[in-house]
Amino acid sequence: METNRAESFLTLIQQSQRGKLKIYLGYCAGVGKTYLMLQEARRLKSSNIDIAAGIVETHGRKETLALLDGIEVIPRKTVEYHGIEITEMDLDAILERKPEVVLVDELAHTNVPGSKNAKRYEDVEEILAAGIHVISTLNVQHIESLYETVENATNVKVRERVPDRIITMAEQLVNVDITTDDLRQRLLEGKVYVPGKIETALDNFFLQENLEQLRELAFRELAAQIDSKRRIPKLDDTLSIPDQLMVCLSSKTVNSEAILRYASRIAGRLNRNWYAVYVQMLSDTPVLIDARVQRAMSKTLTLAQELGATVFTYKGDDIVRTILQFAREYRVGNIVIGNSGKQLPFWARIAGKRTIIERLIDESRGVRITVLDVRKAETQKSAKAPSQYLSDIRESMLQKNKQRKEWKEPLRKARILLWENLVEKDEAIAGLVHECCKANTSLDEKYATETVLEREKQGSTFIGEDIAIPHAKLEKLTSPIVAIGVSKIGIFDDESSNSARIMFMILSPAEEPNIHIRLLGTISRMGSDSHWRNMMLGATSTGDILRLIRRYVNQM
Repeated sequence: METNRAESFLTLIQQSQRGKLKIYLGYCAGVGKTYLMLQEARRLKSSNIDIAAGIVETHGRKETLALLDGIEVIPRKTVEYHGIEITEMDLDAILERKPEVVLVDELAHTNVPGSKNAKRYEDVEEILAAGIHVISTLNVQHIESLYETVENATNVKVRERVPDRIITMAEQLVNVDITTDDLRQRLLEGKVYVPGKIETALDNFFLQENLEQLRELAFRELAAQIDSKRRIPKLDDTLSIPDQLMVCLSSKTVNSEAILRYASRIAGRLNRNWYAVYVQMLSDTPVLIDARVQRAMSKTLTLAQELGATVFTYKGDDIVRTILQFAREYRVGNIVIGNSGKQLPFWARIAGKRTIIERLIDESRGVRITVLDVRKAETQKSAKAPSQYLSDIRESMLQKNKQRKEWKEPLRKARILLWENLVEKDEAIAGLVHECCKANTSLDEKYATETVLEREKQGSTFIGEDIAIPHAKLEKLTSPIVAIGVSKIGIFDDESSNSARIMFMILSPAEEPNIHIRLLGTISRMGSDSHWRNMMLGATSTGDILRLIRRYVNQM
């Protein structure tokens, strides 16, 4: 079976111009991930594939070290940190050497401070972008969306984590499995850790019940990814119904990270765009919000982006009305919200007041409301996702539509502006709308500009690091238009104090909401790719920017 998998990856290598990722997934250290990775490396080498080891951690295991014999090892670089010399994978050397395939062990590793990238998976993204294929290893507990599940199962907080999008990116995910009894025996024989750490490991993380639960998680993850890959070719056929997913957040949301991770796994299983929407009350100004709460919200929104959500900030004095407005605009069919358990006082009930959740359920139409009990997560450290929600949502996600690849053309034909100076947000919007009108001379520029600016008043479209996506749906427009502006200094919004350096303008027909949603999802994924952002900001001409856009779109 392993030989067949190696031949399968060999076929991918031969067919692809962009780097492909293969991950050996295990449930714990010592199951044999690195060993199997090196076995495959030897088979690929025997097939005349140019392969090198970027970094392989043998941990002193003789059998593993022996498999490195005959495989080129790219020397590590030495970095001094606080007077201590630390060796790390040499990303620049790998990119310069440019083998067909490179081995990168321990995908979740955190690089020493001062490195080009903070995380090894970010190094891997650069390697893949350079057209080099990567074979890597990962333990299931390092997957970001499983954080609460792993903590609840093992009582261990996993510090090094990999965003789910990296797992989804992998062309092949191979589960490396041995029984928990065999793993503990390997530990006793000194094949996992050096003497002195064995007893501590057996009494802590390597407890039988911990290993059994992690092993089950690995099986589930593999099954879920297989199911997701099976349905990926039909992704463009799933946008006719309002079944996007959104998470509602506010400065008072309890246990928001657990809510986001739950939503991430549901959206990932169902191949859906999903949104994290921070509803900001008009009274929620930086002056009035506690600094600790502001930092927590910033951390939460950053996590949402890492998990693959498109992050929006909406302002309004009526939270429920704002949520439902967003749901209608973005064709949301599933709303996830946390229940802190706080009850309205008796006098408020007498006055006819209702909780946000009660109003959502009562006022929504055709939208499924998922309410997570975050009280349980606080008191018992248990944030397990209610499995019945998954089956309910999955049932509704099986419908298809006839929409195909029309969303790619507006990006391929995008109008480009390159600014050398600091640009005000309204000025940038006006310039990009003008470019859209040059692409479609029948478009009323005043009407288009006013519609975009009116849409901006409803909620900020500065959605994350370096990216803004102002957009509008216009009557009588027959096909979507995209314009892109890049300012290396910045695009600044004086009112909200938000800034970006890349602005996408989307104008789409009011009658074609599916294409609008598809464009937003694609651009959001572009923006979450740090390597792509750096290339865009490093471009010196509008032609270079357009080529980067087209290359990204063509690879999807």
